[in-house]
Amino acid sequence: MREDEEYSKMRGFSRVDAHIPFQVRVVPAEERGTVKARTLGDMPLVDPRVLPELQDKVLGEWVKMLNSKLDAIINKLSSQREGFDTLPYAHVNISGGGLGFFSEHRYNSGDIIEAKLVLPMMPPVALFVYCEVVMVEQTAKGYMIATKFVDMDEEITDEIVKFVFKRQREIMREQRR
Repeated sequence: MREDEEYSKMRGFSRVDAHIPFQVRVVPAEERGTVKARTLGDMPLVDPRVLPELQDKVLGEWVKMLNSKLDAIINKLSSQREGFDTLPYAHVNISGGGLGFFSEHRYNSGDIIEAKLVLPMMPPVALFVYCEVVMVEQTAKGYMIATKFVDMDEEITDEIVKFVFKRQREIMREQRR
C-alpha cells in the first residue's frame, strides 16, 4: 500500500479526546524488531484448555465463579507488575489509526514509541501499543506529538475503536444536558 493511501486509511478512523492513564517511552533500536501491540492479558499464565463440563450444575457455576475471580486477581497482579496501576493520567486524542498527545519531551519524526495505556471500559483494557511519530509541533506548553500505530493486530484496533465509539456516545450525552 502506498504511504498516502495508508495515511488516508488511518485518518478514516473516528477520533476522540480522552483523559486516560497513559505513559510513553522511546523504543531503543535493538528492541524495534520485537515490538508488537498487545493487551496486558495476552501473556499466557495458565493452561488455556477448557475445564470439562461438570455433572453437578451448581458446582459447575461455583467453579466458573471462582475461575473468574482468579482471572481478576491474576489481571490485577499483572497490572501492578507492569506498572499500569501507577500510570499518570494524560489527555490524548485517539483513533484506530494512531494517537496524539502533548509532551514536555521532544520526539523526532520516525521515532518508534511504546505507549502503555488503559482504556476505561468494562472491564478496563490495558494495552501496550507501538507508534511511529509522524508529526512534532512545538507549542507554548511543550510539543504536540502525532503518531500512527505500527505492528498492531485487528483485535487491538477493534478494542480502541470500541472505546472511541463509547467515548463519543458519552460526549454526545454530556452535550444534550
